[in-house]
Amino acid sequence: MEEVTARGGGFRSAHWRTVAPYNAQVDALKERLPDARIGTVDKFQGREAPVVIFSIGTSSPDLAPRGMEFLYDSSRLNVATSRALSACILVGSPRIFEPECRTPRQIKLANAFCRYLEVAGRLVGFGRHEADRYGQSGSL
Repeated sequence: MEEVTARGGGFRSAHWRTVAPYNAQVDALKERLPDARIGTVDKFQGREAPVVIFSIGTSSPDLAPRGMEFLYDSSRLNVATSRALSACILVGSPRIFEPECRTPRQIKLANAFCRYLEVAGRLVGFGRHEADRYGQSGSL
């Protein structure tokens, strides 16, 4: 795990950090990736890395531990994504971008979270399947 070769260049585990919103998710990831730098969003605050992997840790907003408000909290999303110096990779189920909101507060939080997908999709360009699913053109 110490070094992974990417396109002929060295990519060390020191170049990336994995962030998750939940302690249980962090523990599960540490079991599988013992040499990786993994922590909760709170632990990661103030630290940067060339690449940040944000592991969502739930398959849908309805199943999110601590509820949708915790998962979609804009401060947590900001900390998790803005600490990446080059790239942020969000890992999770597409269902997290399909919330069923029940309050105006949930609508506001979900809108900001889904906006992240919209902006990120424009920056990296989706493939045809993903673009069709989310109603985007798939072009830069």
